[in-house]
Amino acid sequence: MVTSIEFSEPNGSANGSAHVNGQRPHRCVADGTLDITVMGMNSGTAMDGIDCALVRYRQDSPEAPLHMEILKYDEMPIPQYIKKPVLTMLRETKTTPSLMSQLNVQLGTMFGETVKLFCEKHNVPINSIDLIGSHGQTIWLLSMPENGETRSAFCLGEGTVISGLTGITTVTDFRMAEQAVGRQGAPLVALIDGLLLHHPTEWRICQNIGGIANLCVIPPDSEGGVDAMVDWDCGPGNMFIDHAMRYFTQGEMEYDRDGEWGAQGTVNQAVVDKFLDNNKYCNHLPPKTTGRETFGDNEAQAIIDQCLALGMSKYDTVATITRITAQNIVKQYRAFFPTFHIDIDKIAAVYMCGGGARNPNITNYLQEQLPAVRILKLDETGVPSDAKEAVSFAQQALEAILGRAALVPINSDTLTPNTISGKIAPGLRWREVMGMAVEFGKGRAKLPTVKEMVVDRPYTFKP
Repeated sequence: MVTSIEFSEPNGSANGSAHVNGQRPHRCVADGTLDITVMGMNSGTAMDGIDCALVRYRQDSPEAPLHMEILKYDEMPIPQYIKKPVLTMLRETKTTPSLMSQLNVQLGTMFGETVKLFCEKHNVPINSIDLIGSHGQTIWLLSMPENGETRSAFCLGEGTVISGLTGITTVTDFRMAEQAVGRQGAPLVALIDGLLLHHPTEWRICQNIGGIANLCVIPPDSEGGVDAMVDWDCGPGNMFIDHAMRYFTQGEMEYDRDGEWGAQGTVNQAVVDKFLDNNKYCNHLPPKTTGRETFGDNEAQAIIDQCLALGMSKYDTVATITRITAQNIVKQYRAFFPTFHIDIDKIAAVYMCGGGARNPNITNYLQEQLPAVRILKLDETGVPSDAKEAVSFAQQALEAILGRAALVPINSDTLTPNTISGKIAPGLRWREVMGMAVEFGKGRAKLPTVKEMVVDRPYTFKP
């Protein structure tokens, strides 16, 4: 059986570099097989950068394992001219239809220009990219509406602007299709988590800590594997920590690099426990999804003000806020795993990804609380932990043009088969790309969901 951390040699060049530099071994082939290069892009809730992953996918038939290889990954900066207004708008929650309309185009321009900058920086001919999958920038995610509210997701970064600037067919706005069939629209990464981490005998967790922390539990294949996954958003990830760093350094530092500030402080356990005991979201039974609207700068500032009123130093405050993130993750495991008949003592490994995976104040706490569990980085699968979400949106764009449904975690609000997620903005080679998609599995009403993926070669970050 092909396991998720098995690496195999791809067809073609020995190191994939010829593909990156434009000597592409295939264009979108029309022989019924799949061979396509996709740029996945993600700007998370923390707005700390745009993750860009250039990924090659191959598949011999709809029933065969999906092969993938990351050709190049990089984190591109978000221009301050757009980052500051967006963060200010989200903090103040006041704007106008005119400004929102302009922001949609400005963000689309930012993503389109980022593709071009990425190609220039890494000597990638832009016409070697067949497809773009861009998550966009989440402005508001109302996944758990109160009475009188409507479930909705608002992600900006106009896809037609991206395709217009790059000439590349672009898929955006993946969340609304999930919500349209009754789900919450997040997390959206169980597909990639399960394909990378499912194992014949081990229970595993993929723990992401971006602006928001989210988890995905993957049972062993012998107990359902990718067909029995559960996932949900835990609560705050780096968002509170990042706000504290901006606050204490007047914007000079965006995050706590290597946990250096938090390591110098002393945790006020009473503040941590009070927050976690009383926070409605952290104590809500999954399925659940959250974002900046629940754990944004205003909520972070309230904790900072509380800490300062107690006479705590800036280092103590950052340490305490960091512990809120770490302790809440363990709280989610212990409080809610029994609901899904998951025995925490059977968890073999937690694979960490996102910026929080680089904060030893978080990872060390998890290891202390879960001494029998291996705490690892997702990099061990061959996919860099920082690149996972960008890779996920690359694959979701691929699934969109193929018309292929993704896996649905069993704790979702509804197990209604997934609609095809994403909105497609045709590029200059639209007919060629769609011709390949039609030829793959030609004559079938639908394609089977991918349940096996092979990482052709582990990717090592090269600046």
